[in-house]
Amino acid sequence: MQRIIAGLDVHTSHADIAGRDVLLWHHGSPQTGAILPPVQRAADTRGLAVVSIARPAYAGSPRMPGRTVADVAAGTRPVLDELGVASVVSVGASGGGPHALACAAAMPDRVRAVITFASPAPFTGDDDWFAAMQAPGGLRAALKGEAARRRFAETDQFDPAQFVDADFAALEHEWASLGADAGAAEEFGPDGLIDDDLAFTRHWGFELAEVTASVLLVQGERDRVIPPAHARMLAVALPHARLDLRPDDGHVSVLRHLGAALTR
Repeated sequence: MQRIIAGLDVHTSHADIAGRDVLLWHHGSPQTGAILPPVQRAADTRGLAVVSIARPAYAGSPRMPGRTVADVAAGTRPVLDELGVASVVSVGASGGGPHALACAAAMPDRVRAVITFASPAPFTGDDDWFAAMQAPGGLRAALKGEAARRRFAETDQFDPAQFVDADFAALEHEWASLGADAGAAEEFGPDGLIDDDLAFTRHWGFELAEVTASVLLVQGERDRVIPPAHARMLAVALPHARLDLRPDDGHVSVLRHLGAALTR
């Protein structure tokens, strides 16, 4: 079910989810915020309802120029209030990972656990942060400001070398909906992806030490988009983190472990 709540484009798995345990899904960059079938299946198996919110500038959510990662979490609170959601597992994939963590920092009374898949770590100010990224051009441009990131977007093209064979296999089968949704997101323009990159390369607006919930960091060791070093940085900085390294997975195929992660 899709509706506008607190000005944001919100998708829910059920018309009424008040009082239910919820998987709060934070989509990757770019996506529309639609609930993807493998996410729904994993949630259904574990008796969870799903809420997914398109971040500002994605799909039907208006742009919030200059937004931080923490700003997105602050905007999530009134949505959950209106839906009557009291308890969530905050789950983020790739660019959704920082936002999943931000919600835990902003709403410790509501977020009982966090799971991230291939999440970037906060920018360190050091060039090593980009090490082993196959195509860091967008993030590097973001460091120079919005105008530079927009110029990059004018000629940006997907580099297939970012994905390993396992990623392409996942996109051809159980996670085909992710690729389709990323394509649909592009129809709304580049603002969402630009604003995500800008937010990731500036201060997130909160400290990882503020995340008191347990965090499971699921990371493919063959990931060429967000390399494993980022998961290790997060594991060191978060107070209650467990690192789950998957040796055979890349950036997309690591999502195959969503169902298993929800049982831990």
